Amino acid sequence: MDSMVRPPNGFLSAMSADDYELIRAHLRIVDLPHEAVLVEAGETLKRAYFPHRGVISLVVKLAKGEHVQVAMIGRDSLLGADSAMGEAPALNTAIMLVAGAASVLDLDRLRAAADQSASLRALLVRHGLAVYAQVQQTAGCNAAHPVESRLSRCLLQTHDLSGDVRLLLTQEALAQMIGARRNSVSLVANTLQHANYIHYSRGHIQINNIDGLRQTTCECYATVKMQYERLLGSS
Repeated sequence: MDSMVRPPNGFLSAMSADDYELIRAHLRIVDLPHEAVLVEAGETLKRAYFPHRGVISLVVKLAKGEHVQVAMIGRDSLLGADSAMGEAPALNTAIMLVAGAASVLDLDRLRAAADQSASLRALLVRHGLAVYAQVQQTAGCNAAHPVESRLSRCLLQTHDLSGDVRLLLTQEALAQMIGARRNSVSLVANTLQHANYIHYSRGHIQINNIDGLRQTTCECYATVKMQYERLLGSS
């Protein structure tokens, strides 16, 4: 892996040349299939994941069996920013929502590099804060906004993180993403399809009108985007 040609991931691209050299030789690329579990809540994450494509879903599992998504990680960030600063158990289950590929790095290697570099530690903190801001906004959105706005927000975020207008998302996955019942998701998906914002069939979603979804979503999509730009745009 040439030091001048970095994998297509925002965190890796934002690293200084010196910081990148600390981890470059230890990176490897893996394919990540749909629904692959990267870590369960309560387990210790062993590897950091830097997605090139695909989307990681951070999920809270409730006692009655419900699964609710609290954040997504894609090609602009990494899974493992918090774990790289310590060895606490994972707070959420991490599952591949959209299949893809990622550079992976043993977390011990990332911790060792962070111990040597204040700039790398600062970059990890900013990425951790960006995900935390998304978690907070998602909680508020799911509690206060209608299903149509929440579904549009999640479709836009998934598009941004994956870079694709074609998504493979079942009704169950969509319900987890927005904390709603499957019948509500079905009704709203039909509404968005009638407006020609999306085409939805048997779990296959084609986004036809990005601007239409932006008009349908709530302020939470723009707020999360603004927080990411504030925290990561100058990195």
